[in-house]
Amino acid sequence: MAIKLYKPTTPARRKTSVSTLPKSSRGAKLPKRLVGGTTKRQGRASSGRITVRRRGAGAKRQIRVVDLTQTKEVSATVAGIHYDPNRTARLALLKYADGDQRLVLAEQKMKTGQKIETGPKAALRTGNRLPLRRVPAGTAVFNVQQQPSTTSTFVRSAGSSATVTGQEKGDALVKLPSGEVRRIAGDSLATIGQASNREHENVRIGKAGRKRHMGFRPKVRGKAMNPVDHPHGGGEGQQPIGLKGPKTPSGLYTLGRKTRRKGRAARRAAKIVREK
Repeated sequence: MAIKLYKPTTPARRKTSVSTLPKSSRGAKLPKRLVGGTTKRQGRASSGRITVRRRGAGAKRQIRVVDLTQTKEVSATVAGIHYDPNRTARLALLKYADGDQRLVLAEQKMKTGQKIETGPKAALRTGNRLPLRRVPAGTAVFNVQQQPSTTSTFVRSAGSSATVTGQEKGDALVKLPSGEVRRIAGDSLATIGQASNREHENVRIGKAGRKRHMGFRPKVRGKAMNPVDHPHGGGEGQQPIGLKGPKTPSGLYTLGRKTRRKGRAARRAAKIVREK
């Protein structure tokens, strides 16, 4: 992947860049069964209520059917690297020896024609998928399962990777990109290497219209609104919000409020780290 700069034909083009796929990585077209339509929710949950504000419109997208479990223990070949409008990382089209084709998250150095193996007997090589109990300490992994035979939930965004820090009682200690150490079952699968499209963080949007195409609508500061519209509204000019702490638009205080409940697995891993 590489960053492409445009010629400065307009003020917006002068500051715009995109992440492109190298010609050596392009391959076969996606099968129709792996591409489908989707319904826009525009920030709404299944109840119809807005749960994520400032979302809507945007360019039409088609979903890619991605195999995030990737447990098939059959040798495969990378048929091509593909773009996915619904995630930051790239996808790899795998052609298995039995004729099956699936989309998986691509590794940073993955190329067309590369051989991919999955399972406990797979070689310790970038792009291969192994149980965490077989991954030595200090190895970078991504697309990590929280429990065996489930959808991978950890480390899936562009350029991200976790580090296996050790093994204990059949479980693996994995240091996530946030710095948190998690204790994960040793039979959980993870892909060796780093998630693709590492240059994503260097892409410059360039203009407001491009952000609108992504489905993001404009934001207005709460203190710029009227009191009827937001808890921070009102006041004479640039006045403080006039409250003992910041509030959400629904009126809940947010200063120091915990936004996450840590499970037993996370607490247990944190305890192990403290003891060491």
